[in-house]
Amino acid sequence: MNATDTIRPAGVEIAGTGTALPDRELTNADLEKLMDTSDEWITQRTGIRARRIVTPENGENTTALATRALAAALQDAGLEGSELDLVVCATMTPDMPTPGVSAVAAHRVGATGAGAFDLSAACSGFVFSLNTAHALIAGGRYRNVAVIGADILSRFMEYTTRGRSTAVLFGDAGAAMILRASDDPHKNLIAQAMHADGGGAQHLYIPTFERDAQAYGDDTGLPMSQLRMHGPAVFRFAVGKFPQLIADTLERADLAPEDIDHFVCHQSNQRILESARERFGIPHEKLRVNINKYGNTVAASVPLVFHELRTEGRIKPGQLVMFLGFGAGLTWGSSLWRV
Repeated sequence: MNATDTIRPAGVEIAGTGTALPDRELTNADLEKLMDTSDEWITQRTGIRARRIVTPENGENTTALATRALAAALQDAGLEGSELDLVVCATMTPDMPTPGVSAVAAHRVGATGAGAFDLSAACSGFVFSLNTAHALIAGGRYRNVAVIGADILSRFMEYTTRGRSTAVLFGDAGAAMILRASDDPHKNLIAQAMHADGGGAQHLYIPTFERDAQAYGDDTGLPMSQLRMHGPAVFRFAVGKFPQLIADTLERADLAPEDIDHFVCHQSNQRILESARERFGIPHEKLRVNINKYGNTVAASVPLVFHELRTEGRIKPGQLVMFLGFGAGLTWGSSLWRV
């Protein structure tokens, strides 16, 4: 199909997934040697026991992770790169301001000529990209679209006691999904939501210049280009918006919590996930938590969870899957699918 043709598909399906994880593992025990912290302190407050960190000397960067994840997802979907019409990469950590991660990753898998753009919405980026890709396929202009989530937050961490409040949280990863036009009308996005509140931007940001930090009243003493996070404010935001987002999405779809087979949530903090589980009475098997192994991987977080469920055979045709993200911006969004 030519991307300029307009044939509206009956449905949109998730045809393949893939991931890319750095080999290097940074455990809580490793962090104890770098800063004043402990495995018990980190685990109790976040649920995190380990995270993956890139080794730049080995050529690992955001584009490399995105490319590996995309190649794996294409193989899983049984597609060649040349069959892609569009590549969307959700990332807040591109290797350079330009070129975009998406364009280079597309070229490396043989999708030269396909459309490509990066989307920056921090930890909500993959969910926003998923909704955007669906709309483009449903409009009839695109048939095969790759959506990637890839971030390397270790570039913006200070692994010392001064930076411990954020350094213990984040890991690096890439994950991708292939969306494909389908003749089956039951495979589709059912409901979605995307929101932002820039009034909360000062709670989670990475300043480039001193004036940026001063504008937000920074008193951390951290150098520029290091992540600042006001933990209590971000926690309150997530605990408040997360259940509200679930309820709103269920209402839009006229569904109840028990109707959903899988809640695929951004992995920011185990306590936040547990609060949502308790609020809606969600069984453990319906809300996967893997933050203990990978930490907060930002845009890669949501597709990483879905890939795990899919490769374990837990994603079945006809199931209802709700993807949920929330993060810096502040941003929050959902994407509810029948797969």
